[in-house]
This record gives sequence, C-alpha cells and structure tokens, in this order.
Amino acid sequence: MAKLVLALLVAYAGWRLWKDALGTEPKRPETAERKAARDLLGVGPRANAEAIRAAHRRLMAEAHPDHGGSDNRARALNAARDLLLGRAA
Repeated sequence: MAKLVLALLVAYAGWRLWKDALGTEPKRPETAERKAARDLLGVGPRANAEAIRAAHRRLMAEAHPDHGGSDNRARALNAARDLLLGRAA
C-alpha cells in the first residue's frame, strides 16, 4: 500500500511540474507591435487585463486632449490598450 501511495505522489508531482511548465494560457508570439504597445503603456509581458486598464487610465489622465494632452498621444494609448486587450480596432 505504501508503494502505491508513493508512486501516486511521485506521479502527481511530475504532473504538476509538467502542467506548470506549459502555463495556464496559450503563448502568443510576441510581435514588435505588441512589444511597442506594452512599452507605451509601461506594462510587462505578463500583465493581466486589470493592469493594462490601470496603466491606460493613469496615462490618459495626463494625455487626454480635454486636459491639455495631445490627440495623437491619446489615440496611440487607446490603440495600445485595444491591441493588448484583444479588442478589434
């Protein structure tokens, strides 16, 4: 009985290592466009949707045309957010 429990524990540990190596999300190829969008918003490659939205809000507070910012900067920030969140442009 002890050998069976030990074998199951070893198999479970191996399965966990294999599962963690795969990751929870399918990997998308990193394109130059996505990297530029992440750099513009100042988020890392593993940033979730909430972090992307928070960075966008923070930067738009300064770049919004109604608050003295430029149209081009606001447009670029919106495009970067949409690209990273997978929204159709």
